[in-house]
Amino acid sequence: MIIKNNKKPSHPAAIRLKDEKMDIIENSSKFEGYLKNNKFKILYDEMLWGEGPCYIPHRDMLVWSDNPNNRMLKLSDGKISEFRNPSNFCNGNTLDNEENLISCSHGGRCLYLTKDFVNSTILLDSYNGKKLNSPNDVVVKSDNTIWFTDPPYGIISDYEGYIGEQEYDGCYVFRFNSKSKKLDVMVKDLNRPNGIAFSSDEKKLYIADTGEGIKHLYVYELDKDDNLINKQLVYDFKPFFSDGFRSDIDGNIWTSAGKGIKCFDPNNNIIGQILLPEVVSNLEFGGKEGNILYVTATTSLYMLELNQIGAKFKK
Repeated sequence: MIIKNNKKPSHPAAIRLKDEKMDIIENSSKFEGYLKNNKFKILYDEMLWGEGPCYIPHRDMLVWSDNPNNRMLKLSDGKISEFRNPSNFCNGNTLDNEENLISCSHGGRCLYLTKDFVNSTILLDSYNGKKLNSPNDVVVKSDNTIWFTDPPYGIISDYEGYIGEQEYDGCYVFRFNSKSKKLDVMVKDLNRPNGIAFSSDEKKLYIADTGEGIKHLYVYELDKDDNLINKQLVYDFKPFFSDGFRSDIDGNIWTSAGKGIKCFDPNNNIIGQILLPEVVSNLEFGGKEGNILYVTATTSLYMLELNQIGAKFKK
């Protein structure tokens, strides 16, 4: 049974962008070839702000966050139910290389590790003895390092967390080695680092900055020591924003982009767009073949079958 506990108002981004018009993008033939059709199927529509979809292959299950409602949901065997309630305002979710769930908790100002999909432990909650802001999105590299963004969205109001103070001076992008417990600052100069994802070959890292008046998606190259170099602007999404994104098997980046999804090739050229009726937060490739695009968009979870697969799926 799913408890409908939408007692808060609509998400501020959904209200602010309600009447904004999307730009017109002519889809390339390459992008059109990825689409079996462009009609999304709606699977669920009782959220305030769906976020962080994460597909778990060995369980054929999708989990995601309904952050303002302080819960996580799951799609398994064609049925939707609550995965965790309360969730401590979890936001972004990903898998480690053993398919354990890692979640960004706004309420706990930490990363949770869930090994058995029942019990969670705190993986990390501080930097130099000071609380993290409110970890937002997370990705795990093939070498098992955990990369995450740490804006203050979970502590500036009680809408998606608990009001609190920033304890370190900034909003950083971190890299955490769970074996050595070493935490490195990888990026300091973004205003509100948000979504984060590697390219399919892990030679590049994409990071969104959703700071006031910014709304940019950037891409960095990784040097031999995994330092981030050669920062480039992929796209300016104003008045919308890039929130969450994934790479497909060919290195294209599919990203939330206001009331739709935009797709960029590895050279940062936009190759296509699909529109939705709500503001999109995030997306994930899933399904047994990796060709189902799951999309969280404000109140709803959507799905679209593709002729393309996600980067973590092998041809």
